Amino acid sequence: MTADSGYHSEANARYLFEQGIDGYLADNLFRKRDPRFASAARHMPKREDESWSRRKARGLYTPADFRIAEDLGHAICPAGKRLYRSGRHCRIGGFEAVKFKGAKRDCGSCEQRTQCLRHPDRTAIRQVAVFLGQLPGKQETYTSRMKRKIDSGQGRHQYARRLGTVEPVFANINHARGLRRFNLRGAAKVNTQWLLYCLVHNIGKLQRYGGLEHRGAKAEMKS
Repeated sequence: MTADSGYHSEANARYLFEQGIDGYLADNLFRKRDPRFASAARHMPKREDESWSRRKARGLYTPADFRIAEDLGHAICPAGKRLYRSGRHCRIGGFEAVKFKGAKRDCGSCEQRTQCLRHPDRTAIRQVAVFLGQLPGKQETYTSRMKRKIDSGQGRHQYARRLGTVEPVFANINHARGLRRFNLRGAAKVNTQWLLYCLVHNIGKLQRYGGLEHRGAKAEMKS
C-alpha cells in the first residue's frame, strides 16, 4: 500500500507496522532526500501568477543554507548575518538539536526576509534548528522507521509505481472532469458524488481501451 504525505502521521505509521501491512507512507520531505530529485527545482514553473505554479508563498531558505560553526557556537545566514545559539541539547521529537536565532536588528531590515521567513509580515526573526542525532535510550519512532523504509531502494521503487497507477486517476478526475471540490455535504452525499465521477472515469477508459485486445485479434486474423 502507498499513501501520500497527507496521510503521514505517527499513528498511521504505527498502524502499518503493527498490522504487518507492507505500506509506504510518504512524508513532506521524502523527495528532498531522494537524489533523483536533486535538480527538480529547475523544472518548476517560473511564473508565480499562474494557477499551476508549484511555487508557494513560504520561506525558500532551508537550514542547509546556513553555515554552522564547528563548535556550534553560532550560525551564519545566507545574508551574512550572525545567528546566536539559543539552546543546546534541545529535545525535538526524540532527537537532540541545537537552536539558533537571528537578531532583530539584522532580520528586521534584511532585504532577504521574503526568501528566509515563511511569514515575513508577522515573523520578527529567523530561527534554525540543527539536529545532532537521536537521543540515547530513546526508542525509535514509527515515523523514523517509515522514513528509513521509504528511502530504501525497494521503498523508492514501490512508491514510484504510484505515479503510474494512482496519480493519473486523480489528475484526470480533477483537471479533465473538473471535480476540484465537492458540492454536497455529508459523508453519504460526498461519497455518492465521488463514485459518480469514478464511474465516468472508468467508462472513459473502457471506451478508449476496452476493445483494444478485440481489435488487435481481428487485425491479426486479417493479416
